[in-house]
Amino acid sequence: MLRSAILMASENRLLRRAMERSRAGRIVTRRFVAGNTLQEAVDAVQTLQTQRMLSSLDNLGESVSNNEEAAAATDAYLESVGAIAHSRLPASVSLKLTQLGLDLSTELCRQNLMRIVRQATPAGIRVEVDMEASPYVERTLDLVEEAHRAGGLVRAVIQAYLHRSEADIHRLNRAEIPVRLCKGAYKEGPGVAIVQKPDVDANFQRLASVLLREGVQAAIASHDEAMIQSALQVVSAHNIPPTQFEFQMLYGIGRHLQQRLAQQGYAVRIYIPYGQAWYPYLMRRMAERPANLLFIARNLLR
Repeated sequence: MLRSAILMASENRLLRRAMERSRAGRIVTRRFVAGNTLQEAVDAVQTLQTQRMLSSLDNLGESVSNNEEAAAATDAYLESVGAIAHSRLPASVSLKLTQLGLDLSTELCRQNLMRIVRQATPAGIRVEVDMEASPYVERTLDLVEEAHRAGGLVRAVIQAYLHRSEADIHRLNRAEIPVRLCKGAYKEGPGVAIVQKPDVDANFQRLASVLLREGVQAAIASHDEAMIQSALQVVSAHNIPPTQFEFQMLYGIGRHLQQRLAQQGYAVRIYIPYGQAWYPYLMRRMAERPANLLFIARNLLR
């Protein structure tokens, strides 16, 4: 019930605008969002680099309402790619296709995505295409596959709570497209998604095993130590070298776990969000792990 309430709050546009403009909002996001600007995000990447961790830059934002907003989001990602290449940072970029105009036109989104991929790939920078709610899954996978066939460095994201995800992982593995596996954070009905957390956890572990054994450059995205230990058991049992997979985690969450895995020699990539459109992102983090709500409440009361 708490998770549903948080997800409903994430969809409230008036509350979103009020929070994103408030002083309290700026205070509580410092832990989870690198800052409002690309330079602040680059600073965070460089700090993590000193701790032997990789990064992925996410210019926060979701569905745009016109072609101009989609072009602006695309330009922001091109700027991110340029900054990574200029400073030779160990970073990828993560984006949502609705930022690039998927709700407006598939062709518009394709053009914007390919602009980013064409600039990123020669510099060795991967474009990680985040997965959104279930109505977007098929179109997202189609565009990722197209970018991959064109020679682009891309990675798809699969959400373990969707019933379709096992088939999607096999599909992407056959195409040799890297996959990031996460649990999933959008509100979905039982006809589309697994509802009970223990069942989601079990499916995550099963899909992670498939991905690690059969996939290409698998990324296991979780802060749940049980999920991480399960993945490491698969790695050990099948002698999978550390160079063939990575763990991905969120900026500001589970820092000790991130550092421990990096010190043990595993590749750890931190998802670094930045920008002013942080409210939906933050609400989904609360829905994924309501314990984060306590951290925010403490900051609001200071």
